[in-house]
Amino acid sequence: MNILISTLSQTPIYGQIQTQIKEMVLKGTLKSQEQLPSIRLMAKDLKVGIITVKRAYEELEKEGIVVNLQGRGCFVAEIDRNKIKAIHIDMLKERLLEIKDFADTVGISSVEMFKVLNEIYGGIEDDK
Repeated sequence: MNILISTLSQTPIYGQIQTQIKEMVLKGTLKSQEQLPSIRLMAKDLKVGIITVKRAYEELEKEGIVVNLQGRGCFVAEIDRNKIKAIHIDMLKERLLEIKDFADTVGISSVEMFKVLNEIYGGIEDDK
């Protein structure tokens, strides 16, 4: 499993692990019922504490992304398409809130933000 940890990121390490595993599941890189590495192995590979990986796995379990089977390990949960869409929307909201905070900090108005977003999407039909 290819997880990259940044010590320079403001996101806690467990959050980085959680986000990257979630993205792998939602993209289909990790399939339903596939077993994740053990907490000890993941901690050793990433050179982080066991508690850090345990917390990431617990957060993923709370979100319904993984299932922890006592004594057997942690497995990717069965997730339906509607749930995947809802999770993607939640992830998008988180990123947009970061962008909004940045825009507020540097004095970019919502009108200017929508203009940029419109440019990215190639304009609206009325403009063409």
